[in-house]
Amino acid sequence: MDKLSLLKTFCVVANEGSFTKAAEKLDTSNQLVSKYVAELEKQLDTRLFNRTTRKIHLTEAGQQCLQHAIHILESVTDMESQLGLLNTQAKGVLHVSAPVSFSTLHLASALSAFQQAHPHVSINLQLNDRKIDVIDEGFDVAIRAGHLANSSLVAKKITTIKLALCASPAYLEKYGTPQHPAELKPEHYLEYSYVNYDNDKSALIAALKANAQTLTPKLTANNGEVLTNVAKQGEGYVLQPTFIAGEALKNGELVSILDDFVPQAISLYAVYPHRKLISNKLRVFIDFLSSYFESTPYWDK
Repeated sequence: MDKLSLLKTFCVVANEGSFTKAAEKLDTSNQLVSKYVAELEKQLDTRLFNRTTRKIHLTEAGQQCLQHAIHILESVTDMESQLGLLNTQAKGVLHVSAPVSFSTLHLASALSAFQQAHPHVSINLQLNDRKIDVIDEGFDVAIRAGHLANSSLVAKKITTIKLALCASPAYLEKYGTPQHPAELKPEHYLEYSYVNYDNDKSALIAALKANAQTLTPKLTANNGEVLTNVAKQGEGYVLQPTFIAGEALKNGELVSILDDFVPQAISLYAVYPHRKLISNKLRVFIDFLSSYFESTPYWDK
């Protein structure tokens, strides 16, 4: 006999507490239900139910068997659903939250390529650098950079993000090139509003935190492109990801300093609510972004 059918019948009997009710629910005969349960007991070599004239009760072995059976049947259902998704065309509206600068500089081209590959998926993109609540604000997925706190969300890495402490050649010529974070001038710090100083214990982060607490930074802004552009004018130094500062570093408008003290690379993640199965549109979106940006993104090559 099909063992999955035996397990399914057993679960229905256990939940209904009656062979008769189970037979009605399964639209089959009482005799066949009894036969399936008896066959399962025979295969497992244990009694699953204690039977009385009016009621049946799970034995201790039956209770353990029920937990295993539920898990097995759920796993089979998940497998069937997931494999079915592979043959289902991605379609529908995908609600996405993403950082401002990353989106304007790099995500736009990725979205264009994605929609050419998946024309039946519409994107509703909301840009925000703050940490939005994916569930409460109704997003399917959020693109986030940095260290993620433990939560009930699932995080899939998309790519690696390097950081750089930058200043213009004119600034370094005027004030000198620091050899240690302690030599940074607090009054010249260009601070990103959402920086989290507690996520890293490096000497550079400690110095930037101390500088921001000692004196009001020269400029504080919630946009990395603005800060980078101010740094290019020789007005101070800024810590930014290379997806923002990379072009200026390549063409010489900015110079990276204190490379030995810069924090380790962080990651760009796709974050979505914890579910057993994700929609096909979300699965192909995350897979596409991972393939598009690769482990070493194009702006660092």
